[in-house]
Order: sequence, then C-alpha cells, then structure tokens
Amino acid sequence: MPEIPKVPTAPLVASGLIGGYLVARETKVRPLGGVVLGAFGLAATATWRKRTSAPVTALLLVTYLGGFGLSHPLAKKIGPWPAVLSVAGVSAGASWLLADRTRSVSSDS
Repeated sequence: MPEIPKVPTAPLVASGLIGGYLVARETKVRPLGGVVLGAFGLAATATWRKRTSAPVTALLLVTYLGGFGLSHPLAKKIGPWPAVLSVAGVSAGASWLLADRTRSVSSDS
C-alpha cells in the first residue's frame, strides 16, 4: 500500500469551501465553484478514507457537504463571507480533530 501523503486535510477542506465560493462569485458560474468544491472534497475524502475509519470519513464528508448546504441559509442571516468562513472553520476544525491531529500524534510514535 502506498504511503499516505502527510498533507493535512483541514486546509483542503477550508480551501474547497472558501475557494468554491470565491470562484462561483467572481466568475458568476456557480457550477465552476462546484467543481472547486468537489475537487477539494474528493482529495480530502480520499485521504480521510486512508487515515480514518469509514464512520469518521462519512462524518467528515457530511460536515463538509453539510457546511456547504448550511452556508446558504446562514448567509441570509449573517452575510455571505461570514457564513462561508464559519462553515469552513467548523469543517476544517472537525477535519483536524478527527483526521489530521490523530495522524500527527500517531506518526510521532
């Protein structure tokens, strides 16, 4: 089995959510933002699958996609940038806590 890259997934998750929003907003092509969201999500999911269990991977994926979905109604209450940054922070924090931190701790042994 090939070695798992030591790239943390938290920045992938934050980049996918923030970058997807930014691309969609600036290009006015929402599907292009979805491509960014999907590409970063696939990269993070592939890494989660190798580093964690299936239930943890599913939880992190639900957090990522759920954050994307929740950012829309949240944007109506607090504004688009605060909404995107909030869900990106929550999703990246969960990713660090459940996948990246564990990897750092176990690789130090």
